Amino acid sequence: MSLCPLCECDALSHFHQDKKRAYLRCDNCHLVVVPKHYLLCDEQEKNTYDQHRNDPQDMRYREFLGRAVNPLFSQLPQGAEGLDFGCGSGPTISVMAAEAGFAMKNYDLYYYNVLQNLARTYDFITMTEVIEHIAEPKSLLMRLDRLLNPGGILVVMTKLVEKEMEFGQWYYKGDPTHICFYSMETFDWIAKQFGWRLECVDSDVVFFHKH
Repeated sequence: MSLCPLCECDALSHFHQDKKRAYLRCDNCHLVVVPKHYLLCDEQEKNTYDQHRNDPQDMRYREFLGRAVNPLFSQLPQGAEGLDFGCGSGPTISVMAAEAGFAMKNYDLYYYNVLQNLARTYDFITMTEVIEHIAEPKSLLMRLDRLLNPGGILVVMTKLVEKEMEFGQWYYKGDPTHICFYSMETFDWIAKQFGWRLECVDSDVVFFHKH
């Protein structure tokens, strides 16, 4: 039996089935996950990402990201340094941070695979519209915890999973690179697991505060 990629228990049960994929939900951490045999290969995944047009000059895109980063910037002390994990082909949060007086590094597996940026620690880390693409979220969250300084903030932006009845009509699951879907119950589980404090900032934005 497959294990949950977040809590590694074997309590995965059927949640939904559409014409393209099946979806399982973990009874322990409530993560909804797509079974591994549906996952794209790296080339297919990157081809999908190459179709995204994220531009720091796009004011609508900035407004979208602002729902996550503006509340963050208001909480940061002067001189705080951060990392945008999964920045994509057009890094924008680092530009917005610089305008607000904060230095940021960028990292992205396909577009900014600069490993030295993962070899230091940060006061804050942003991960906007990224975590739903990650096949092994436990490993990623453990790595981000190591990268985050005590007292630091991890920002996660992702659409939260709907109830099963509504999930069938949910546009968010239509992206073939979206393979893990989170709920507030899942974020509660993560916070307790890592000893973080969970702050709900918006309908699709949470902050994890590291003690």
